[in-house]
Amino acid sequence: MYRLIVCYGHPDSRTAFDQYYHSTHRPLADKIPGVRQWHAGKCTTPDGSKPPYYLVAELVFDSKHAMEAGLASPEGQAAAADIDNFATGGVTMLITDDWTTADSRESR
Repeated sequence: MYRLIVCYGHPDSRTAFDQYYHSTHRPLADKIPGVRQWHAGKCTTPDGSKPPYYLVAELVFDSKHAMEAGLASPEGQAAAADIDNFATGGVTMLITDDWTTADSRESR
């Protein structure tokens, strides 16, 4: 599985960010072909200090090819182009190639 991880910096206005993200950006991103799962959440830290990011979203694809095709599609390009419309705190994107074991305790 491949994951596109999108880390959104703290916006100028959390209210404006949240409204735009849920009403406009998320519906655009939902149309990206090949997305198997979608996860998103606002960030906190164990000690209560300000986290480096406001919100992190993960788009999960079955393969590198599926991710590349989805992001290159018109829907993927529209979602990418939309980021500048609301992400006033900046964005960091990462890609991971997941691996798993039958028993995750074995990898410790």
